[in-house]
Amino acid sequence: MRARPSAVVGRQFTRALTSTALRDARRRVHAWRRTLTGAEARVQYFHQPDDPYSALAAASLPALEARHRIRIETCAVPPPDRAAAPDMERLRDWSRRDARRLAEQLGLTPRASPPAGLATDAAALRRGAALRTQLGHYLGAMFHFEGEWYWGVDRLHHLERRLAGQGLARGTDAAMAPFAPPPALQWLTPPPAPQGARVTPPTLHFYCSLRSPYTWLAAGRVRQLAAHYGADLQLRMVLPMVMRGLPVPWPKRRYILLDAKREAERLGLPFGCVADPVGTPTGRGLALVQHALRQDARAGRRDSRAGMAVAESFLRGVFAEGIDAGSDRGLAHIAARAGLDARDIREALADEGWRAVAENNRLDLLSRGLWGVPSFRIDELPALWGQDRLWMLEQDLLTALGATPPGAPT
Repeated sequence: MRARPSAVVGRQFTRALTSTALRDARRRVHAWRRTLTGAEARVQYFHQPDDPYSALAAASLPALEARHRIRIETCAVPPPDRAAAPDMERLRDWSRRDARRLAEQLGLTPRASPPAGLATDAAALRRGAALRTQLGHYLGAMFHFEGEWYWGVDRLHHLERRLAGQGLARGTDAAMAPFAPPPALQWLTPPPAPQGARVTPPTLHFYCSLRSPYTWLAAGRVRQLAAHYGADLQLRMVLPMVMRGLPVPWPKRRYILLDAKREAERLGLPFGCVADPVGTPTGRGLALVQHALRQDARAGRRDSRAGMAVAESFLRGVFAEGIDAGSDRGLAHIAARAGLDARDIREALADEGWRAVAENNRLDLLSRGLWGVPSFRIDELPALWGQDRLWMLEQDLLTALGATPPGAPT
């Protein structure tokens, strides 16, 4: 079976959407237009008054204006609607916990009140929501600059790099050192365990979906973290949100693809030739992963090395190589480079056991206060969400090993 027509069209579309050449051309057009008209460089910031991430982003506004020749225009917006954030209660709980730990790591003090002069009445929120929708987004704590979006302090470094690249930085320091750089992994050597301490290695639970671009960005680093710190990696696959009945509107999908592309560039990973595996291709991939996990169990392994090999091969294939996992040829290629043969594929596809496993993993994730992927936890420590929270995962690993990581919350 050759690649399906939908996969071929999808490859072409996502290549164009995530093309760095087209992105750079659009940026040049915006810059030329601004120069020709003599307009001031303008960054629009969308502040959600009850959002912990907005409290952090608002604290960065004075520094951002001081470091760059820009004018920041601030709008108040309401929370995202249910289509964009389907599990609002868990999102609020996670946001508070995550933003608090992020602020400690970056040494930032969240702003307790909205930016000075910002109207937050019902009429102002409606106007802000309309402008946000018109420009193509749905979240708070968002920065918009000449056609592109940047979320909170997590993506300020991308915005600052763009501003500097267009000659808008006020000095070389602003161009070289981002205000809020992404926390780097430390790859420390933990101290030896005290005599009588636990000898069982920590367990790293990795919740992921085969349709998640961010899972592709995280998978290799999660595997490397587990290996470096001697943790047992347990792969916990779940169905994609849209296959669980949760909506993923087009503005959200578009932003995720574009954001994943620039994060992939930062991490040195290929991304952008996408063959969306939603539906049957994901089911086939989950069957292969579950088959490999059974091989891990039969071999007496404590970790999910065979399962991870299949998952990473699948994710690379559908997000970087445009492989149609719904075709026999595509699935065979994904399986072969992960060490599976034609017999493995037949046995995997004949077994529907992956459905119950994926559902159990989903329920476990929900019980820990999260619903999206990639998510992680070390033993029974609180679960973490997001490929840009692997520094938190590393801190939790060190904590489980009896070490105190630099910058860890006390």
